[in-house]
Amino acid sequence: MAPSPALEAAELVKTYPAGRKKPPLRALDGLTFTVPEGVVLGLLGPNGAGKSTTVKILTTLSRADSGTARVVGLDVVKQQEEVRHAIGYVPQKSSCDPMATGVENLVLSGRIYGLSRQESVRRAAELLERFDLTEAGGRQVRTYSGGMQRKLDVALGLVHRPRVLFLDEPTTGLDPEARADLWTEVERLSGTEGLTVLLTTHYLEEADRLAGQLAIVDHGKIVAEGTPEALKAELRGDSVHVELVEPDTEGIVRRLLAALPGIGEIVVEGNTLRARVDRGATAVPAVLGALEEKAIPVLAVTVSRPSLDDVYLQYTGRSFKSAEKNEERAA
Repeated sequence: MAPSPALEAAELVKTYPAGRKKPPLRALDGLTFTVPEGVVLGLLGPNGAGKSTTVKILTTLSRADSGTARVVGLDVVKQQEEVRHAIGYVPQKSSCDPMATGVENLVLSGRIYGLSRQESVRRAAELLERFDLTEAGGRQVRTYSGGMQRKLDVALGLVHRPRVLFLDEPTTGLDPEARADLWTEVERLSGTEGLTVLLTTHYLEEADRLAGQLAIVDHGKIVAEGTPEALKAELRGDSVHVELVEPDTEGIVRRLLAALPGIGEIVVEGNTLRARVDRGATAVPAVLGALEEKAIPVLAVTVSRPSLDDVYLQYTGRSFKSAEKNEERAA
């Protein structure tokens, strides 16, 4: 008999009521996925796609209007207490008490989860060493850098040795070095310790590096699912990016490229044109020739193998950057 999945979500629907000058928001619209044990699931999508709402439902902080969800076989509505002891949760905003020390934060968390005083102190020391925070353990958290605070947040989520760890946008606002440090720790958690991790992110590079299984979320639905490599491998050919001097407001560039052989999936966003081609080396001269013939100035042309941004474009019809800008304007 096959073991139960670590995470299951089936047809989750969640609608937030209308607010002042805002219509009702359907945050989740039939979201469904399954995650085996020991896998890092990356929920990739722009802000507002439904990622955080999904996490809140799976961590018992919110209830879906309809649909079901289970964590390590436990129903998130009927077995809330058991679910909370089986999971660790690192929210977007730091949950540390800034006026307490690192040790005090960890010991308090251990006590809340039922660990004895002695065990909590021992676990705190162990986690501080693991995250290279031993020297800072006796300092107030308000003196920590952003990267140190984020490490402590993750340590708090691990105090009681959970079976599933939820990381909601864990590296937002961190500098590149702190982000890389946290990536290394997430890889260790899943690789050597077999912990199941659900990671929400709007960083394409982060999803590509960490996710063993990736789910692209768009308007509350999973529109694509698989390993990052498998999703990229589905896209044949190369991706051509053209930076124009002027926006293609009249669609002239789109029509020119659509008439060329071997070029498809053309998307124009402002000054940027993207297209899928069979062979980049032969397509670029043809593209440049067609644009030069119509005296359309070009700033730059690049050819690349398919990326997660191309995957997102394939399944949603817009680039990831464009989707993020649209969500920021709507917020």
